[in-house]
Amino acid sequence: MIAAHKILDIPLIVTEQNPKALGATATELDLSQAKINIPKTKFSMFVPEVEKELQGIKSVVLFGIESHVCVLQTALDLLENNYDVHVLADGVSSMNSYEIEHALNRVKSAGGYVTTSESILFQLLGDSKNEKFKSISNLVKETKEATAGNKLFVKSNI
Repeated sequence: MIAAHKILDIPLIVTEQNPKALGATATELDLSQAKINIPKTKFSMFVPEVEKELQGIKSVVLFGIESHVCVLQTALDLLENNYDVHVLADGVSSMNSYEIEHALNRVKSAGGYVTTSESILFQLLGDSKNEKFKSISNLVKETKEATAGNKLFVKSNI
């Protein structure tokens, strides 16, 4: 999804949960083009800086770690503030894998959408005639094995 945001020119908003104590985001993730990248201690990423960046935006795609804490609390806060929330089932994780399914079910119960990275990418494109279709299609092919290998997603009953 990080690579896709560059192709689709969609803002990437990044928060890090208490990086002084927990460490920074993995350097393998290229966050150099993130619109903002801020540390936080609140579990939800819906903090004033993020709220400001989301002005004028209706829908949000969430992915990240600790699905049952930060991702869930962010989704609930966004839903409460009338955003359409799409959580990527293949884009979340947890130290306790059984937590993922419960978190995603709670998002759905609260009115959010649970989807996959491939599904949301083609939803964002809308049409195979889109000039960015080939780039996104190639990205999906490049990452298909990694997504298919997501044992947490395959294990889920969502």
